[in-house]
Amino acid sequence: MQLVFATNNLNKLKEVQALVPQHIKLLSLKDIGCFEDIPETQLTIEGNAIQKAEYVKEHYGFDCFADDTGLEVKALNNEPGVFSARYAGAQRNSNDNMNLLLKNLEGKPNRDAQFKTVIALHLNGKLETFTGLCKGAITTTKQGEKGFGYDPIFKPEDYNKTFAEMVMEEKNRIGHRGKAVRLLVAFLNSI
Repeated sequence: MQLVFATNNLNKLKEVQALVPQHIKLLSLKDIGCFEDIPETQLTIEGNAIQKAEYVKEHYGFDCFADDTGLEVKALNNEPGVFSARYAGAQRNSNDNMNLLLKNLEGKPNRDAQFKTVIALHLNGKLETFTGLCKGAITTTKQGEKGFGYDPIFKPEDYNKTFAEMVMEEKNRIGHRGKAVRLLVAFLNSI
């Protein structure tokens, strides 16, 4: 089976490739010649994932899946949520995003948060979605060098280290994207 994973994020691609069985060949957007920015104009994480999957199917004709992920912080009314990648502006800079989030949490005792990933699969003319959640808390300082995005300030429940302090296998085992991908893989194996 061959599927397009609608992402240009090489870190995401590596994480997902490590979870997908060998018999499923993943193609990136680059592999199919898609170099434009796929629209992400929806107001929900689910909506963006579906929009990206439908865009690839409509414009390139490939069965594909797309994901969207957001960090939802309880004390900030679940912000940044769907705007996680561009929380601090259109430049999509992870350090700027983390710095703004830490600033907005100053003086707030509740640091509960969760990562949410939704994968939309467009396969054989049907659309399926899979959701993975990882609950945790926002640290007061950045910790760790691994991972990407908000990983240096997100500490999963029952762990004493951030995602950025974990090896990829550990993060995949407990993380939001890993949970969503395992649901996707179970579905693909069942058809």
